[in-house]
Amino acid sequence: MKKMGFATVLVGGALALTACGSSEGDTSGGDSGETFNLQAGHSLPEDHPYHLGFLEMAENVEERTDGRVTIEVFANSEIGAERELTEGMGLGTVDLVVSSTAPVTNFVPELGVLDVPFLFNDRDSAVEILEGEIGDELFTKLEENGIIGLSWGENGYRHVTNAVRPINTPADLEGLKIRTQENEIHLAAFEELGAQPTPMAWTEAITALQQGVVDAQENPAIVADQFSLFDANQQYMSLTGHVYSVAIYMMSQQTYDELPEDLRDIVMEEGQKVGAMERDLIVEMEQESLQNLKDEGMEIIEDIDTAPFQEAVRPVYDQIEHQELLNRILDAQ
Repeated sequence: MKKMGFATVLVGGALALTACGSSEGDTSGGDSGETFNLQAGHSLPEDHPYHLGFLEMAENVEERTDGRVTIEVFANSEIGAERELTEGMGLGTVDLVVSSTAPVTNFVPELGVLDVPFLFNDRDSAVEILEGEIGDELFTKLEENGIIGLSWGENGYRHVTNAVRPINTPADLEGLKIRTQENEIHLAAFEELGAQPTPMAWTEAITALQQGVVDAQENPAIVADQFSLFDANQQYMSLTGHVYSVAIYMMSQQTYDELPEDLRDIVMEEGQKVGAMERDLIVEMEQESLQNLKDEGMEIIEDIDTAPFQEAVRPVYDQIEHQELLNRILDAQ
């Protein structure tokens, strides 16, 4: 069996990769006796739709290739956090990744526009734009960096949780120390809202919340549920929905090139299906997570007028580097 992706690091890179192939044929020949094991990684738990999507893809690929291609899925940043995984695809040391867009902006800065608060009118608008011409253009830019975009997923809408008070208006955020992603747009937005944003990796965030280093964080409900943020001093969740959290299922160009044509077509086809399936799971599980959070004693503030929040963050729009893309997305809705 030919081990690909992260495993190549362990066996010494590209030369060892070639040596691992079956003696019955080489990768370019498509010999029916050769098998391939791909490694897929992400940063969230095994019961998150990211993971469930990859498992569905793995099952379908293995069945359609008669076992010639298997996909091993690693959760919880086991083979790297999102940034390392994304870099690994460009280097050819990781085969498949699903990630939020923030780390991928290191390769395609235009993706940063998708992190603009209140960018999309609703989920349907987001999906229509991402699966249309604009999304195709962004995938083309990925390919220029050695990464193939398979399909668009999501992690739901981001909401604010905190340990201090209910958040109903921007004024309620004044002075709150809030953990954010390492994302300049998110930082600027929360500064405009009067909070004190503190960027840090998610692996550090839960400890920071438990110890009171930060008061608040912002994430989709499913993340708050699966990471039990009610046990990390988070008493309140306000459904601000300030960012539609876009995710991308991706494959390393090097992995694509090393697969025989018949197998790569199957992997591509299944990868192109997985995003829609994952989005459906998010919608279903989001409601379950909100109920779980309520059952655990978290107060959910649901009826929020988002107009004042949108008005407060408008100055951030002027700071966006790719204004043409921003305006195309706004005009398309």
